[in-house]
Amino acid sequence: MPDPVTYTAVLPIGESTVAFVSGLLAGERARRGTRRGRRVLGCYRQAILVLRWFIDGTRVAQLALDNQVGASTAYRYLHEAIDVLAAAAPSLHGALLAARAAGHSHVHLDGTLIRTDRSRAIGPTAGVDLWWSGKHDHHGGNVQVITAPDGWPLWTSEVRPGREHDTTCARAHRDLLPTLDAWTDDEHATLADLGYGGENHRLTCLIKASRGDKLTDDQRTVNTLHSATRALAERGNSLLKTTFKALRRVSLCPWRIVLQP
Repeated sequence: MPDPVTYTAVLPIGESTVAFVSGLLAGERARRGTRRGRRVLGCYRQAILVLRWFIDGTRVAQLALDNQVGASTAYRYLHEAIDVLAAAAPSLHGALLAARAAGHSHVHLDGTLIRTDRSRAIGPTAGVDLWWSGKHDHHGGNVQVITAPDGWPLWTSEVRPGREHDTTCARAHRDLLPTLDAWTDDEHATLADLGYGGENHRLTCLIKASRGDKLTDDQRTVNTLHSATRALAERGNSLLKTTFKALRRVSLCPWRIVLQP
């Protein structure tokens, strides 16, 4: 390799964010009994490595080179940070309590596909990969996202294989639908699209005409208002992928996908 050129880069985050991640990593090292000086990178530099991956989508090979560690070490640092961040994330119950305390009359539920590199994991259907999404024509993982009325992400689920539809994914998370059901009352609702039509007894979905029937004018008006209100849920998915560029295409094991805002 010719002589490398170094340059200065800036992450668009505050020092408090780095300190927060660094503190979580320090706590994890203390829990593991890691002795001082046994790691190539301290907690602060590891936090920078991880945040570069999340925010800039920097390749792991480049992170390893910049920090003078091996690729396997860089992956280990990254996996460790993903685990501690996931453990520190708010629960769905806590997120909904915060939404109620903030005076939100509704939240949105929507699924998003996080694209991944090609994955040859065998699925239940012959000839179809487990992580292949026919809807998006790409490999990826399905994550369920709860957003505030303005589209701000409040909570994200664990990942499910991309072949699964939104309703299947929502049902696979044991506490998701029951918790949303418990949160719903005369003053609070969860808005969702037709992809969740099988759960319209506890989610507020678009009205679907029965076979051979047409929607009334009132029903079409309700659907128009519903769609206009729920459209902001797409903002939440967009915010996640524009804030964390790593989520535009993940090269890690798909089960490692975590979208905590």
